[in-house]
Amino acid sequence: MIIFIKIVQLLLSLSILVIFHEFGHFITSKIFKTRVEKFYLFFDPWFSLFKFKKGETEYGIGWLPLGGYVKIAGMIDESMDREQMKQPPQPWEFRSKPAWQRLIIMLGGVTVNVILAVCIYIGILFAWGEQYLPTSEVKYGITVDSLAYNLGLRNGDKILTVDNQQVDDFMKIPGKIILDNAKTIQVERDNKKIEVAIPQGFIAKLLKHKSPDFISLRIPFEVGSFTKESAGKMAGLHKGDKIIGLNDTMMHFFDEFRSEIQKYKNQQVALKVLRQNDTLVIPVKVPAEGLIGIYPRQDISSYFKLKEKKYNLAEAIPAGVVRGYKGIGNYLKQLKLIFSPEVKAYESVGGFITIGNIFPGVWDWESFWTLTAFLSIMLAILNVLPIPALDGGHVLFLFYEIITGRKPSDKFLEYAQIVGMILLFALLIFANGNDVMRLFHR
Repeated sequence: MIIFIKIVQLLLSLSILVIFHEFGHFITSKIFKTRVEKFYLFFDPWFSLFKFKKGETEYGIGWLPLGGYVKIAGMIDESMDREQMKQPPQPWEFRSKPAWQRLIIMLGGVTVNVILAVCIYIGILFAWGEQYLPTSEVKYGITVDSLAYNLGLRNGDKILTVDNQQVDDFMKIPGKIILDNAKTIQVERDNKKIEVAIPQGFIAKLLKHKSPDFISLRIPFEVGSFTKESAGKMAGLHKGDKIIGLNDTMMHFFDEFRSEIQKYKNQQVALKVLRQNDTLVIPVKVPAEGLIGIYPRQDISSYFKLKEKKYNLAEAIPAGVVRGYKGIGNYLKQLKLIFSPEVKAYESVGGFITIGNIFPGVWDWESFWTLTAFLSIMLAILNVLPIPALDGGHVLFLFYEIITGRKPSDKFLEYAQIVGMILLFALLIFANGNDVMRLFHR
């Protein structure tokens, strides 16, 4: 069921993005009286699932869910309609329009995607506002995995700044380190300020890191739930119990307990537990794996004061524009990492499985629209790259024409389109091949 929900969300999100992107080309074509012969969601080689004709345009849904397209008369595109290009140019065709009009038509799709992302952000802020955990509120410090430990971070450290810059939202610290190629992290440890240096090559390790717990919140050990055959539950622990000691060792945090319990495999231990106003001692037989089948309470709002802000429409509009602007900047930084020979982020590039997995396994409209806005920005930026067959490739040739006054020949544009399509298919195979390889290496 989880996989089905992810697939439905992915298809719905991509459908919305494709329709708006192609509408950008469609509406700008109509403004300049350029004929649009087809407007399709998904591709329709050999046959379509649904179609109808209104005016001069055929609208339809294809069977191959790899995007969509509008077929603009007199334009060399993925349809590779050579017969039309052999005919004399007509006044309603793309090739007959001035270069500046053709440029606007080609930029129409990415422009609408950016506008769509901003509108979605405005809607999200107006409907739900924003909520996040301020870094200053992480009063118990952090817990770290092996990668963060080797970097020099320790359990209980309180992160103050990254490269001496405050990160207001705690959950954005890993992203700040990666996207800004941070060089230092400033932490408070034992009431002293310590600077942790980030060595060259660390970002590449972090991107390849499989664990989501590079740094996590340190939390008290309050029992939240049990596994099916929990030794702790069978011993008499209840939800809401606070574990504050193990044998003679006092402790306050889940990471301390998780580390200490491993020393007592196949042994009986005495857990000191705070239950409401009573302090209890509960004996527990620790299984061979060193786990007693207890999960800590995950509701962070019970431990930390979250920052919440509600927006009216007048406040949401500028805030949504700012969020869209920052989203574009962050994605450009991500794109830069892909081409970095040091970081080798291209090894982490994924296809449809990777994109689908960013959606939650349960339907949540706020998450859906947040991810759709991100994908809209991603689609806009990728489409404007100067690669033949993408909007950016057409824009590149149009700039050449505007600057030099010479239009590339139709034969050159045709060959460029073929090369671009080959590159795009190669990238598609590479990205989805990475997904498949990751499935086999889990």
